[in-house]
Amino acid sequence: MRIVLIGAGRLATNVGKELSRNGHEIAQVYSHTMESAEMLAKIVDAEAINDLSAVVKDADVYLVAVKDSVLKTLIPELCKGREEKLFAHTAGSIEMNVFKGYAKHYGVFYPMQTFSKEREVDFQKVTCFVEASDAESLEVLKALALTITPKVMELDTEHRRYLHLAAVFACNFANHCFTLSAKVLEEKGIDFDVMLPLIDEMVRKVHTVHPKEAQTGPAARGDNNVMEAQMKLLDDPAMKEVYRVLSKSISEVPLHG
Repeated sequence: MRIVLIGAGRLATNVGKELSRNGHEIAQVYSHTMESAEMLAKIVDAEAINDLSAVVKDADVYLVAVKDSVLKTLIPELCKGREEKLFAHTAGSIEMNVFKGYAKHYGVFYPMQTFSKEREVDFQKVTCFVEASDAESLEVLKALALTITPKVMELDTEHRRYLHLAAVFACNFANHCFTLSAKVLEEKGIDFDVMLPLIDEMVRKVHTVHPKEAQTGPAARGDNNVMEAQMKLLDDPAMKEVYRVLSKSISEVPLHG
């Protein structure tokens, strides 16, 4: 397929590279900064642009991977003069109908994964969630997704919002806890690498055991003396509050049932 990438960030970079590897033509890469557009365009052999009016009108799919706050303001100009084409955004929490009234064919192409420009992602393990305004567009998006991953699921906007919420807890909040862990260690001259075997085992464990059953630690055991002692070690009020709230939440979730 002939594809235009609107956006040159982490997701656009990873998806664009994977689509290009699998035989799709990336016609253009748009970013509001030419430097970002050129960086990705060079990798996927595309034209770099930073003006929406320069977007070609003959692409098969216009894949929009920009910040949620930018999406709604960008769509009217992007779709103008291309109303009969297929547009899809890649956001986890934005409704599909953000395109309604601006395009005839539209949908969502949401590969649920944490992306960075520095690391390659194995797309064979990534689930891509799709949704579309009509049956024909849905088939196109499914076919496109299947060229980069065997794991493709149709999911409507309402359920995708909860999927994204769950991902925030499982990925973003968990990583923030790693950051806080690193802060505690590094302030005492201990390298964060000592935590990696523990983290790796925790992640491996939830592949076979429900997270609720895998929970360990002082809060799960009700060791109030340990928790009180650890709270006293924290000088940062914000970190102390995080510890208190998470410990309370853990203690209130029953281990069984």
